[in-house]
Amino acid sequence: MISWIQRTFQQHFKWLFLALLVIVIVSFVFITNASSGFGHTAKQTPARPFFGVNLNSNEESQRLFKDAGLSVQLHGMQIRSEGQFQQYALQRQAALHLAGELNLPAPSEDDLVRHVRTLRLFAGPDGQFDPKRYVEFRDSLKKNITSARDQLDESDVTRVLADDVVYQQVLKLLSGPGYVLPLDVQNQLNRVDSTWTLEAVTVDYAGFKPSIPVTDEALSKYFEYNGPRYEIAPKVAVSYIDFPAAAYVGQVTVTEVGLRAYYEANPTRFAKPAGDKTPVASTPAADFDAVRKQVEDAYRLERAQALALGAAADVAVALYEEKVTPATLGGFLASRKLSLKKVPPFNTESVPAELGTDRNIADQALKTGPQRPFSDPVNTGRGAAILAWNETLPARQPALAEVKERVTADYIEAEKRKLFAEAGRSLRTTLETRLKAGDTLAKAVTASSSVISSKLSTKTWPAFTLASPPQDLDYNVYAAINGLEKGQLSQMVTTAEQGLIVYVADKKLPAADPSSPKYVETRDRLAGFTASRNGSAALASIVETELAKSAPATP
Repeated sequence: MISWIQRTFQQHFKWLFLALLVIVIVSFVFITNASSGFGHTAKQTPARPFFGVNLNSNEESQRLFKDAGLSVQLHGMQIRSEGQFQQYALQRQAALHLAGELNLPAPSEDDLVRHVRTLRLFAGPDGQFDPKRYVEFRDSLKKNITSARDQLDESDVTRVLADDVVYQQVLKLLSGPGYVLPLDVQNQLNRVDSTWTLEAVTVDYAGFKPSIPVTDEALSKYFEYNGPRYEIAPKVAVSYIDFPAAAYVGQVTVTEVGLRAYYEANPTRFAKPAGDKTPVASTPAADFDAVRKQVEDAYRLERAQALALGAAADVAVALYEEKVTPATLGGFLASRKLSLKKVPPFNTESVPAELGTDRNIADQALKTGPQRPFSDPVNTGRGAAILAWNETLPARQPALAEVKERVTADYIEAEKRKLFAEAGRSLRTTLETRLKAGDTLAKAVTASSSVISSKLSTKTWPAFTLASPPQDLDYNVYAAINGLEKGQLSQMVTTAEQGLIVYVADKKLPAADPSSPKYVETRDRLAGFTASRNGSAALASIVETELAKSAPATP
C-alpha cells in the first residue's frame, strides 16, 4: 500500500507541489512576522517548544505548516483565514504528539486505503470516491507537469497521509460518543419534517397612507437624534482648465475607409432615421448610406474627444515639468491662451454638471490639495479638464434648515413605518378574535378590513415540509412560523413592500419513532456534530495551554 501511494503521487500529483509552494510562502510570512508570536526578531531568539517542534525555528515551523498545507489540499478543506490555517496546523501537531504519548498503533495499509478513498480530491457528485474522476484527473495532470514537482517527495506525501489517519483517530478519542438527548432529535425532526399548511395575509405598504402631522418640534427632535445621518461629507473647491472636444473637431481627418470601419465596428449604435420610408433593399452598403451622417458626427466627436484628452495630458505634463504653483498658474495659462473656470464646491454626491458624471472626476478632485494642486486629466464627456485646487472644506454638521426637506421626508417615512407596525398588531388581534369565533381566514380578513387603511389579500400554500418547500414560498415565512403551532397567527413581518401575517391552518408533526431510519440518521448526525465540536474544543484547549507555557513574558 505504501508503495502504491508513493508511486501514485510521484506520477500523478505533481500539481500539488505548486499549490503547496504558495502555502509554504504564506505560512513563512506569518511565521517570521514578529507580531504573530511565532517568528524571530533577532538572530538569538530563544526556542519556543510546542509538542516536539520549535516554533521559533524557521525550518521546523515551515515543515509543520507545509504538512498541514498538504493535508488541507488533500481533504479539500475550506480555510477562510490565515488564523484558521494556523490553528489547524497546531491542533494537528498536538494530536500527533498525544498519539505518541498514548502509544497508538501506526495506521495499517487498510487504514490508509480507506483514508485515500475518502479524500474530497476524488469525490464524485454523490460525495463518494469516483474512480473515473481520478482517472480523468490523472490524465489532466499529464498535461500540467511543472518544475515545482520537487517541492515534495514520496515520503512527505506518505507521512502526511499516515499522520492524517492518526489525527482523525485522536480527534475521535477526544470527541467521545457525542451524546444527544431524544428531545433534541425530535425537535430537529419537527423543524425539518413537520407538514405545514399555511395561509397568509399580505398588507400593501404603498397603499397605507396615514395622516402624519409634521411640526417643527418633532422635526427638531428627529434631526437631533439622527444627526450623523445628515452630516455633509468633505467637499473640495476647484477651478478647471477646460479642453472642449468641440474645439478639436476641425482637426479630425475623415476618410471613407475610416468611416466604414467605424460603422462596421459599431453597427447597432446607428438607427435608420424614423422618417425615412424609402423602400431600399437592405444591404451593408445601403444600411451605411442611410446613417452615414450619424456615423460621421459620432466619429468626429469621438476623435475630437481623444484629441482633447491628449491636449490636456500635454498641459498636465507641462504643469509638472515647469513646477507651476497656484501663484504662477495665471501666467502659465496666459502663455497658452487657456483660462480657468470655477464650479461650486462638491464631493462624490454633487459633481457639477459642467464636469460630467464620471465618478473619477470627484475622486481626482478630492485627491488635490496643497501638496497636489493639479489633478490628472479627466474626461468630462464633452471634452477633458484639469482640476486646480482652491480649498478643501471639511465635513460638517448642517443646520436643520439646510436639510429640512430631506429630514421631513425621512421623518414621515419613519412615522409611517411605526404606524404600519402598530396597525399590523391591531389587525392580527382582530384576525385572531375572528378565527377563534370560527371564521375562516378569508372571512376574518373581510371582516377586519376596516382596521387598517390598506389593501389586504390572502394566499394559501398546500401541505409541505421545510425540507421540500414550495417554490413561491416567501422567504419571510420561514421566520414568521418559527415556534408556531396549528391555529396560531404570526406577528406581522414587515418588508419594504408589504406586511405579512402567517396563519398555520394545519401542522402535523413527524412520528416520534426512535427505531425509524430517519430518527436514527438524525440522531447520529447530531451526535457526530456534537462529538466533532467537543473534540475540536478539546484540541484547541490543549494547544492554548501548551502555547501559554512558552509565551513571551508580558512587561
